Amino acid sequence: ILYTSGTTGKAKGVVSTHLNIQAQVTSLIEAWGWVSEDYILHVLPLNHVHGIINVLTCALWAGAKCEILPRFDPWETWQKFVERDLTLFMAVPTIYVKLIAAWEAATPQEQQMMGEASQKFRLMVSGSAALPVSVLAKWKAITGHTLLERYGMTEIGMALSNPLEGLRVVGSVGTALPQTEVRLVDDDGNPVNPGVSGEIQVRGPNVFLEYWQRPEETKASFRHGWFSTGDFAVVEKGNYRILGRKSTDIIKTGGYKVSALEIEEVLRTHPAIKECAVIGIEDREWGERVGAALILQRGKDLTLEELRTWGKKRLAPYKVPTRAVIVDDLPRNPLGKVTKVLLKKLFKKTKG
Repeated sequence: ILYTSGTTGKAKGVVSTHLNIQAQVTSLIEAWGWVSEDYILHVLPLNHVHGIINVLTCALWAGAKCEILPRFDPWETWQKFVERDLTLFMAVPTIYVKLIAAWEAATPQEQQMMGEASQKFRLMVSGSAALPVSVLAKWKAITGHTLLERYGMTEIGMALSNPLEGLRVVGSVGTALPQTEVRLVDDDGNPVNPGVSGEIQVRGPNVFLEYWQRPEETKASFRHGWFSTGDFAVVEKGNYRILGRKSTDIIKTGGYKVSALEIEEVLRTHPAIKECAVIGIEDREWGERVGAALILQRGKDLTLEELRTWGKKRLAPYKVPTRAVIVDDLPRNPLGKVTKVLLKKLFKKTKG
């Protein structure tokens, strides 16, 4: 039993069988080319599928070496990069952000050593939360690696992945992994056409057995043998692009369905914005309005009016935030995902 991250509500116990785990692991062994000669540095929590399945169990299955740090520390991680003959590294976006910050604080000589050490790796993976394009670009500039983005969740392990070899599409999570079927459906459960957004459904031996002691929720999560993930995506040129969680990232405003993740990616390009999170705020007239919680760059100021003027040049009018609050930090769970339920409470307390 592993528990869900709880970003959209109370965490649920996900019961997986040995066969489920075997399917999840062997799928990644094949897709990511795990071999006994691999050596991975483990910096993730062991109570989530990313750390326990993708890293540790895959290493054990392949007979590879796995070195586990008691806690993540950016300087210690870079030191391990330099000292060890590592071949694999997997982390969440916030870890890559902290590693980049440590690199920026290093001396030119240390930066060179860090960059050279990164060349030993054959694969670096990012997951568990959306990877900002700016972080991907900066990491590539430092290490030469284009991070492999993938999609999964506690109930299914991994379902989609960019390729080990070949083109990795920025902002995409690639295609279905071995042993896994993936499709997009509309609100009625009917498959949608390419280019049309829909909810991700997954079918295969990797899909979990049940929610622990929650038979009604288990029943409601399956439709005709397909597990409904609650995540929305669109297929573009054969690759899946995640739009976000139905409950927190898909904003219904004035008859439009808007992806919070798309808006966040645009807002991060503003010179005054360091990080952000976008949510839907209940509104009697529009259904929901677009709200943005912003962390500003040091020494920068930004008003809502300035943000809206800038945003109207880059976003459709209905996607431009109508409310904004400036925060020092964003609430996150242990895997770095923004807890948007807590953000909604923050907007209720402020008039931003």
